[in-house]
Amino acid sequence: MSQTPSFPKPSLDFPNIDYTSVQSLPELWAIASKTFGSTLALHDPHSTPEVLISYRQLYQSIHQFAAGLQSIGVKANEKIALFADNSPRWFIADQGIMTAGAANVVRSGQAERQELLYIYGDSDSTYLIVENLKTLNKLRPELDDLPINSVIVLSDEAINLDEPLRVLNFQQLMERGENATLHLVPQTLDTLATLLYTSGTTGKPKGVMLAHGNFLHQMSGAKKVIRPDVGDRALSILPSWHAYERTVEYYLLSQGCAQIYTNIRYFKQDLKTHKPNYMVGVPRLWESIYEGVQKQFREQPPTKQRLVNFFLNCSQTYVVAKRIANELSLEHRHPSSSQRLRARAKSVLLAPLHALGELIVYKKVRAATGGQIKCLISGGGSLARHLDTFYEIVNVPLLVGYGLTETSPITNVRRPERNLRGSSGPPLPLTEIRIVEPTTRQTLPQGEQGLVLIRGPQVMQGYYKKPEATAKAIDPEGWFDSGDLGWVTQKKDLVLTGRAKDTIVLSNGENIEPQPIEDACVRSPFIDQIMVVGQDQKSIGALIVPNLDALQQWAREKNLGLQIPIEGETERKDLDDGAIQKLFREEIKREVQNRPGYRSDDRIADFRTILEPFTIENGLMTQTLKIRRPVVRDRYRGIIDEIFEKNR
Repeated sequence: MSQTPSFPKPSLDFPNIDYTSVQSLPELWAIASKTFGSTLALHDPHSTPEVLISYRQLYQSIHQFAAGLQSIGVKANEKIALFADNSPRWFIADQGIMTAGAANVVRSGQAERQELLYIYGDSDSTYLIVENLKTLNKLRPELDDLPINSVIVLSDEAINLDEPLRVLNFQQLMERGENATLHLVPQTLDTLATLLYTSGTTGKPKGVMLAHGNFLHQMSGAKKVIRPDVGDRALSILPSWHAYERTVEYYLLSQGCAQIYTNIRYFKQDLKTHKPNYMVGVPRLWESIYEGVQKQFREQPPTKQRLVNFFLNCSQTYVVAKRIANELSLEHRHPSSSQRLRARAKSVLLAPLHALGELIVYKKVRAATGGQIKCLISGGGSLARHLDTFYEIVNVPLLVGYGLTETSPITNVRRPERNLRGSSGPPLPLTEIRIVEPTTRQTLPQGEQGLVLIRGPQVMQGYYKKPEATAKAIDPEGWFDSGDLGWVTQKKDLVLTGRAKDTIVLSNGENIEPQPIEDACVRSPFIDQIMVVGQDQKSIGALIVPNLDALQQWAREKNLGLQIPIEGETERKDLDDGAIQKLFREEIKREVQNRPGYRSDDRIADFRTILEPFTIENGLMTQTLKIRRPVVRDRYRGIIDEIFEKNR
């Protein structure tokens, strides 16, 4: 496998490209092809054979795919279901569909069959594109009764001649496109580009209608946040069909970057091999990198562990002092001049120790990421404060953004010049954020917590064929109800505090936001995942997925002689031993009490450990790695009842 693409090194003196006259996404690629030519656009090092596609080749492939679609009967404004996952062919299909004048309906090929069948039918799709024959066969027999003009398989697998549907593989469609003439379809900012079905933690997914103008606004706003150089490398691991990954992909590719595809199996290896400059991800991804570093620290001799912890503690004090001095601390929102002066003095005193930590520890951590990260962008959920601080200490630039599928998705994002940790940053241009009282919808004063409303060019056209749901989500003045709780700083940074639907109401009437408590608890090296429960109870409880590796090491160091399950085992062995239960109790008590804004109602009264992690595969997480709380509650109803029976 080659590690260096066989493409000429791009010149970095391309002029700033003006896309302001563009009215649709397909128009981007003609400009990019002309500007970047032989520069590498897409690279899949894990396919066989390895795939390397230049900007010129990408543009040609998109047009060929589009011409192929038109040759089999695809008309303007039709809907084509695209059920597949990350690959160069996914991108070619995505933009080929739009270039043909159609809109695509996207979802992972790994999604449950009933969900895919529902999406196909609900979206009124007339053509189907799937990743491979396995995905196609998964949808049978119901698929054969749906209105499908043709099926395209993105693989090169041979098609069975007895196939009842008209099925073409990728090469067959491309051959048709090569011999056909593409008829360009006029499209505007308001033309529907995609139906993106919400992953749905509850109920059936709804089709979010996103227009070309929604995506183009995002790309325009992204230039206010990052300005990549031509030839920069971006590592792609999130689902390409998701609004977050998709928007950033469109932007980086419009700027001449190379997109390199990876997956969970090769992720850490690819960081070192391909040395990316940019990467987007969800908090769980950054947590996995953090946990990998912590595991390496734990495997060091005790004296070295103490040294590493000494530097980390000094550096944490250093970065917190710098935040206060620069008025970038949410815990010290209005520091006096004397407080800032003292903080500046403290940072100066600690700077040499931080520099020594950089020399001995932090540069090695950065090497594990390839050592050339210009910016990581986090979205799709709140980022735990300790992760924010860790990446600041090791000098890996990390920006956090906020948004929803319904907002294309980015509404807010931190800026490199003002990276207010703990916040989601100020809004993108032309975007308004309003905080209201959830019941009365009255606007609240700056600094008060309430429901987050959003208005701007990125807000969806509505939910497909669901006018009542659309009217409930977007009021007559264009304000979209995010369902999230938060407040806004004086400089318009949005600080999220929870999800309205996730709020736990105790029997005493107190409202508990579970996410900040969970974020605090996963600071513990012994807790891999946690979900807080307790609706209508006297106190909150928790389901804990232990970090078995850390637990085994702890038990060995304590010479307890305990049998700890290994990853993948279902037998609990000594997991319920009193020493382990005491350890977890002390860990959650310390982390919860040490978090900012702690109240006595935040105390976790009891917990249960479970061995099954929350994953996409077992249905306990969405495709963007958010816990499906209702599903978890239903699956572990008996265990949750045990928690509260003991505490009644």
